[in-house]
Amino acid sequence: MRSDPVLTLPPLTGPPPPGSRTVRTDDGVDLHVEVDEAVGTPLTVVLSHGFTARLAEWELQRLALRGRARLVLWDQRGHGRSAATPLPDATIDRTGRDLGQVLDAVVPSGPVVLAGHSMGGMSVMALARQRPELFGDRVVGVFLMATSAGGLVETGLLGRIVKIIRWLRLLPLYLRVLQLLAPLLERFRRRGSRFGRWFTRRLLFGDRADADPAAVRLVQQLLEETPFPVSAAFYATFLDHEEYGSLPVIGRVPTTVVAATHDRLTPVEHGRRLAAEIGDRAELVLVPGAGHSVNLTRTRVVDTAFLALLDRVETGRELAG
Repeated sequence: MRSDPVLTLPPLTGPPPPGSRTVRTDDGVDLHVEVDEAVGTPLTVVLSHGFTARLAEWELQRLALRGRARLVLWDQRGHGRSAATPLPDATIDRTGRDLGQVLDAVVPSGPVVLAGHSMGGMSVMALARQRPELFGDRVVGVFLMATSAGGLVETGLLGRIVKIIRWLRLLPLYLRVLQLLAPLLERFRRRGSRFGRWFTRRLLFGDRADADPAAVRLVQQLLEETPFPVSAAFYATFLDHEEYGSLPVIGRVPTTVVAATHDRLTPVEHGRRLAAEIGDRAELVLVPGAGHSVNLTRTRVVDTAFLALLDRVETGRELAG
C-alpha cells in the first residue's frame, strides 16, 4: 500500500492567491501566473500543466520543490484562471509562444528548468522549436512527464476513424462540428456523474492499485472545471502535433522523461522514444502500473525524479563554472 500524499485542490473561484500575477500575451489573452519565491538560489522552475487541467495539478510537486528553487506556475490559455482563447489560437504552437512570454515577463534572467505534463510538455517542445537559443543558455534543464512528441492518434479505433476522415478530406468539417456542438454539450453537462468517474478512471489511471477512489474523484473534479468548448477547441491540435524536430534542442540540457506503463493517453512507448531521441542527456524514469495522472498517484517517484534532475542541473552548472 502506497503512502503518497493526497492532493487537495485550491479553489478556482474567489480572489487569486498571494503571489499571483497576470501576463498578457501578444494576442491579448491574460494568463494567470503564480510565483513562489525562494531565497539563496538563482534557479527558477516553470511548471506547465496538462490538457483540461490547471496549475493546481502540480500542487504536490510544488510542496516538494518549495525552497529548492523559485517556482513559477501558470494556467494555459482557456484553462483555470487564465482567459479564454480564440478558437484558431487553441494550438500547441500558440501555448509554446505563451510559455516563452511567461518566461520573458516573470523570469527575465537567470537559469530556468522547464517542466511539463502532457500538453504542458508539448508546450515546452514547441518553445524549443520556436526559440532554440534559450536552451543551454537560459533553459538549463527539462522535466517531461506523461507526454509525447507526436503520433498520438495513429493507432486504435480512434486512429482509424481519423485516418478515414482525413482520406475523405472531412477533417476540418469534423472539427468544426465538434466545436459547434461543444456549447450545447456544456449547457447540459452533468458534473460529478458516475459515468464521468468511470471515464476518468479509464483514461487517466493505471492498474487497480493506481486508482484510489478519492484520487479519481479529485481528478474528475479537476478535469470537469474546463468547459467543453475549450476541450473541443484544443482537440484539433493533438491530431497534428509533431515536435520530434525539437528534441535535439532539448538534448542540449539535462532532461528527465517520466513515462507510466499503463498510460492510455500518452503510452509508454512515446516516453521511450522521447528519451531516445533527446539523447545521452536524457534519463528515462518508467513508473510501473501508473497511468496518465502519475504525478498524483506516484507522487514520491515523481518528486524524487524531479529533485534528482535539479541535482544534475546544479552539479553541471557548478562544474561548468
